[in-house]
Amino acid sequence: MSADDDDITEELLTDADKLTGLSLELLGLDPHPDDMTAEQRLLFDPEDLDEMAAVPAEDRQGAVRQTRLLAGLLWNSSSILIDQLFRDLGTLSKLDTATPPDIAGTSVLSSLPPQFAGSYDAKFTQKFIVVAADLTASLVRGWTAPGCLAAELAVRCLLDQAEVTEDIYELDLPEEWRAQVEEVLLEDADSEALFSDSLDVLEDDAGRLGFEHWFKPFAPGDTVPPYACS
Repeated sequence: MSADDDDITEELLTDADKLTGLSLELLGLDPHPDDMTAEQRLLFDPEDLDEMAAVPAEDRQGAVRQTRLLAGLLWNSSSILIDQLFRDLGTLSKLDTATPPDIAGTSVLSSLPPQFAGSYDAKFTQKFIVVAADLTASLVRGWTAPGCLAAELAVRCLLDQAEVTEDIYELDLPEEWRAQVEEVLLEDADSEALFSDSLDVLEDDAGRLGFEHWFKPFAPGDTVPPYACS
């Protein structure tokens, strides 16, 4: 690991404290029984509590560091995501008509379902930026599940960016971290079907996954920023 890699690691570990909307446990860290309340310990079998308590201190410290690094990475990636979306907006704003090849050359929009690339114009990008900004704010104010398909897609774009940073700097993150985070942030997500190669799946779900539904709340209790609904 180079000096620059050391710098980014320390920066991300510092950023971990800013991610107040998600606990380290939600990001995959097994809690130590001594850190639980009596009510929390009741949620585990005695054998599981004994196994958690038996983890060597050195291994525990390593797991905490890895999970804090992941927390800092999510914080850092959320800022990069919004910055790159504004860059994509600037690119599209210069075009009379955005074509699929244009979208393929963007930083973030290229990660969205390609079959809808012809619809990713400047207006769509503005609405997607608003949804993405609202979603990343949940990393601070307290996590709430995405309220629409566009918000789910923004989560996937966030995790894509995190993976890019991980690859560049070869970060020492928990194994299978993306699957763990997706399980928390995208539980029962509908948007996964948009990336299916099966035409049958897409046709069966067309009524609720159509592009016109992306910014519509899933249910009456779900919220979407007013600008994105307009």
